Amino acid sequence: MIRIGIVGCGRILAAHLEGYKILREAGVDNFKITALCARKAEDAQSYIKRGDGPPQRLPVSKIPGDPLAVGDQYLSDFQPETEVEIYTDYRDLIASEKVDVINDFTIHSLHHQVATYAFGQGKHVLSQKPLAVSMEGARRMCEEAEAAGVTFGVFENLRFVESVRHQHWAFSKSGPAGSLQMAVMGNIGTWWAPNLIVAETPWRHALENGGGMALDLGPHFFDMIRYIGGSEVVSVSAKTQIVEPTRYLMRNGERVDPISCDADDTFYAHFELESGAAGSMFGSWGGHGTNTVLGEGPVFYGTNGRVTGDKITIDGGGIQSLKALYEANAPTEMKSRHFPLGLTNDFALSQLDWLRAIEKGAQPECSGDEGLRDLACAYAVVESDQAGRKVTVEEVENGTLRAYQTPIDQKYDLLP
Repeated sequence: MIRIGIVGCGRILAAHLEGYKILREAGVDNFKITALCARKAEDAQSYIKRGDGPPQRLPVSKIPGDPLAVGDQYLSDFQPETEVEIYTDYRDLIASEKVDVINDFTIHSLHHQVATYAFGQGKHVLSQKPLAVSMEGARRMCEEAEAAGVTFGVFENLRFVESVRHQHWAFSKSGPAGSLQMAVMGNIGTWWAPNLIVAETPWRHALENGGGMALDLGPHFFDMIRYIGGSEVVSVSAKTQIVEPTRYLMRNGERVDPISCDADDTFYAHFELESGAAGSMFGSWGGHGTNTVLGEGPVFYGTNGRVTGDKITIDGGGIQSLKALYEANAPTEMKSRHFPLGLTNDFALSQLDWLRAIEKGAQPECSGDEGLRDLACAYAVVESDQAGRKVTVEEVENGTLRAYQTPIDQKYDLLP
C-alpha cells in the first residue's frame, strides 16, 4: 500500500482528488492518502470529509475542462475509512511515519525545497508543474532524486489529455498525418482577461516568484510540442510583454485589491525542433473585448495532413474525426499504453503513471528529466526576450544563460 502525503491544499487539489477518486472507481486500490499539509489547517480540513469541517474555497474558473473549475471533492468520497493527519509544516509531514510518497502541489518557489527534503528522507515525489522556480532549482531536484534512487515525476497533465494522445498517434510512425513539419498555437483573452489576478494568486505576477504566463503555461505548451512532434526543441526566439501592469480581484462585480505586476502576461515565441520542424506560439492573459483562439486549439501540419482538435484532413481527402481514426487504426499496444484501464481523465492517468512507476522502481512517463526539458523551453522564452536574440534550449538547460533567473536564484539561495 502506497501512503500518499499531499503538500499544498489550494484550489487545484480538487482536480487531483477527482483523479484519485476515478482511479479508485477503476479498481486501483494500491494507494491511500494519509496526510495533508497546508499553511492553514482549515484549508486541509476542508478536503477530508463531506459534510464535515470548514467549507472549501469555491472554484475560480468556469471554463469547461479547466482543472481550476473542479470543486466539491473530498477524501471521504473514495477512502471513507482512512484516517488523515493534518500538518501545517511540510517538513513535519515528510518526516512523519504516516507517508511513503509525496505529492507537491505548492507554489513554484517551494517545489525545490519540498523535493530536497523529501529526497533526503528517501521518499518518492510527484511535483506540480513547472518543475521549479528556476533552472538551477530544477537541476538540483533531478540530481538529488537520482542520488536518492527514488521515483520522481512532474505533474504535466496536458500530454495525458485524450485529444493530445490522439494527436501523438497521428504524427507517429503508424499515424496518418506523417512527420510533423509545422505547428502554430495561440490564445489571447481566454483566461483572466483583461486584467484579473490569475487564479486569485498574486504571486503568479511576480518575477522573483517565477511568475508570468511564459513560465506558467509555457511548460504545458512545450511539453505538448515535444510529445506530439517526437523531437526536442532546440532553439527559441521570443518577445514578452506586460500588457496589464495592474491587476485586480473581482468581488461582486467590482475590481478590488489592485496589485502591480513585473512578470509577463503575454508572450510570442518561435521555436525549432531537432527534427527540422518549427512553429510559433503566443498567449496572453490580457485582451479586451473577446478572446481569440487559433483553430480548434493548436494546429499541426505533417507531411501528409493537418490536425487541429479532433479534426484531421489528409491530402486529397475531407475532414475526418481523429478520434474515430485512432480507435479504428491505432496499434492495440499504443491504445493500452495511452489509456490503461480504459481511463481518459488526464489527472487520473498522470497519477496512475507515477504510482505504477513507484511499484516498478522506475521513472514515470513524465519524469523529472522531462519536466526539466519543458522548463528549459519555457525559460528560453523569457531569456530570449531579455537577451534580445535567438537562444538555444541547451544554454538555458545547462545554466550558461540565466540572466532573467539571477534575481530569482538570489532570493532562494540557488546561485551556484
